[in-house]
Amino acid sequence: MSRLDARTPAGGGGPATTPTAPADRVAAGAEVAAGTEAGTRAPARPRAVGGPRAAAATAGSLLVVVALALVGLAAGSSSLGVADVVRTLAGGGTPAQELIVLDLRLPRVAGALVVGACLGLAGALTQTFARNPLATSDILGVTPGAGLGAVAAIVLAGGGYSVTGGLLSVGVPAAAVVGALVAAVAVYALSWRGGVDGYRLVLVGIGATAALGGLTSWLVARARITDAAAASQWLVGSVSGISWASVWPALVVFAVVAPLAASQTRALDVSQLGDDLSRGLGVAVQRHRLVVLACAVLLTAAAVSAGGPLEFVAFVAPQLARRVAGTGRPPLAASATFGALVVVAADLATRTLLPGEVPVGIVTAVVGAPYLIWLLVRHRREDRPA
Repeated sequence: MSRLDARTPAGGGGPATTPTAPADRVAAGAEVAAGTEAGTRAPARPRAVGGPRAAAATAGSLLVVVALALVGLAAGSSSLGVADVVRTLAGGGTPAQELIVLDLRLPRVAGALVVGACLGLAGALTQTFARNPLATSDILGVTPGAGLGAVAAIVLAGGGYSVTGGLLSVGVPAAAVVGALVAAVAVYALSWRGGVDGYRLVLVGIGATAALGGLTSWLVARARITDAAAASQWLVGSVSGISWASVWPALVVFAVVAPLAASQTRALDVSQLGDDLSRGLGVAVQRHRLVVLACAVLLTAAAVSAGGPLEFVAFVAPQLARRVAGTGRPPLAASATFGALVVVAADLATRTLLPGEVPVGIVTAVVGAPYLIWLLVRHRREDRPA
C-alpha cells in the first residue's frame, strides 16, 4: 500500500482523552453523520481507503501508466518499437534514437505524467475535504484564475509562445501560478464565516469561476488577433510543446506537496464524519482545510503552468480511482496515478487515433463532460425517496 494512503493507527482510550478512535467507533460516527444528512435514507457503512483492493488499484494503474508511457515514446513518424525505447532509455540506443526518444518525445510524455498526477491528487484532496465530488480546482476558481493570469500575461505583454525572448516564456507560467494563488485566496476569504464550510466554498467557487471566465473572455476579445490566437491556444490545454523547463518545476512541486498531502490522510478520513465529530476526535478542522486547500492550489498551479488548463482531469481521475479501489473517498495515491493515466492516454490518442493532433485538453473535456452529466443524473436518482 502506498504511503499516500497509509492510515494512522487508531489509539486507545475514550474520546475525551485521545484524538484517535477505534475503527468501529469511527464507522459508527460516520453512519450517524450520514444519517443526519440523508434524512430517511439509511446510510451505507463507510469503506476504508486502505486495503488490498486499493493497493491493487494503485499498482495496476501504475503498470498501465508505464505501458502507455512506453507506447507514447515509441509512437510517431519515426519507426521505433517499445524494445527500441527501453534500450534507448537504458543507454544502449543509437544517436538518432537518443535524439528522438530523449530530446523530442520524453519531455512530452514526462510532462503528461506530471501534469496528470498533479491534477489527480489535487482533485482527490478538494473532493475529500469538501465531501463533494464536484469540488475540484475547475469549480473552485483555481484553474480559471490560472487561465486569467496566463491570458493577461500574453495579452498585456503583446505576444505569445512564438515570441523569442525569455520574458514571456517565463512570464506565462509564472502568471498562471500567481493567478491561481490569488483566485484561491479570494475564494477562501469570501467563504470564511467563522470558518470555511465545504458547501459554501463550492458555491463561492462557482461564482468566482464565472467571474474569472468572463474576465478572461473580455481580455481575449479586446486583444490583437495574434495575441488572441496565442491565448486561445493556451486556454485549450496541451502538452505538445512542453519542455523540460516546464516539467521540472511541476515535478518539484509534486515531490514536495505529495508528502504533505499524505500527512493529512487521517484527518481526511475523520473529516468525512462531519465537523463536530472531527473536532471531537482531535482534528483542527480549519487548519486542516487550509493545508489541504494550499496543497491542491499548488498542485493545480504547477500543472496549469506546465500544460495549460486541462479540463475535467481533476474531476474524473479521483472518481475513477475511488470506484476501482472500492473506497469511500478518493484514495490519494490511486488518484495521482489515474490522473497520469488519463492525460497520457489522451495525449497518445491525439497522436495516434485522431487526425491533425487535437490538443489533449479537448480530449479530456470531451471525455469528462459526459461523465459529469452521468454522475449528476446518478446522484439525482439516488437522492429520490424510496
